[in-house]
Amino acid sequence: MSTLAVVLVALVAALHAYIVVLEMLLWTTPRGRAAFGLTPEFAESTRALAANQGLYNGFLAAGLLWGLVGPADHRFAFRVFFLACVVVAGVYGAATASHRILFVQALPGAVTLAVVLVAG
Repeated sequence: MSTLAVVLVALVAALHAYIVVLEMLLWTTPRGRAAFGLTPEFAESTRALAANQGLYNGFLAAGLLWGLVGPADHRFAFRVFFLACVVVAGVYGAATASHRILFVQALPGAVTLAVVLVAG
C-alpha cells in the first residue's frame, strides 16, 4: 500500500474521530453548535440523537484504524469496506441533512477510496 493511501486513510479516520468528539461531547457547547449551525434549544433536544450518530462515526474511525494496523492480510479489505461506508454515509447525510456533508465526509472518503484501490 502506498504511503499516500496510508496517510489519507489515517486522515479520514482522524476526521471521524473528531466528528465523534463533536457529536458525543461538544454537541451542546458553542463549538459543537457552531459546527452544525444549531440553536442551544435544538442542540439540547437532540443531544441523545447526536451521541448515537457520533457512536456510528466512531465505528467508522475504528474500522479505518483497523485497516491500518490490523492483520496485514485483511488491511486492504477493511480499508475498502470502511471507506465505502464513509462515502455512503456522507452521500446519505448530504441528501437528508446538509449538502455540506458531501464535501466534509463523502468527498474525502471517495478520494481516499480511489487512492486505496489504485495503490492496491
